[in-house]
Amino acid sequence: MTPPYHPPVKRSIQIAGHKTSISLEPVFWDMLKEAAQNEGVAISALVGRIDAERIKSPTPPGLASAIRVWLVTQTIG
Repeated sequence: MTPPYHPPVKRSIQIAGHKTSISLEPVFWDMLKEAAQNEGVAISALVGRIDAERIKSPTPPGLASAIRVWLVTQTIG
């Protein structure tokens, strides 16, 4: 596992038929990978689901922010 205080890492993911770049700190990439494995889906599928949920918000946050919030709410909820 990468140390928690590390700059964001940008990765490309394909969601909803298009590629997008997401910058997350390595700890969040690790959490996202684990969450996808636990659900038995690809990271891109999980990110696509998070993206679809965030778009429904009256004031949608950016995708990276939505991923962070989703991950935190999964670990505390």
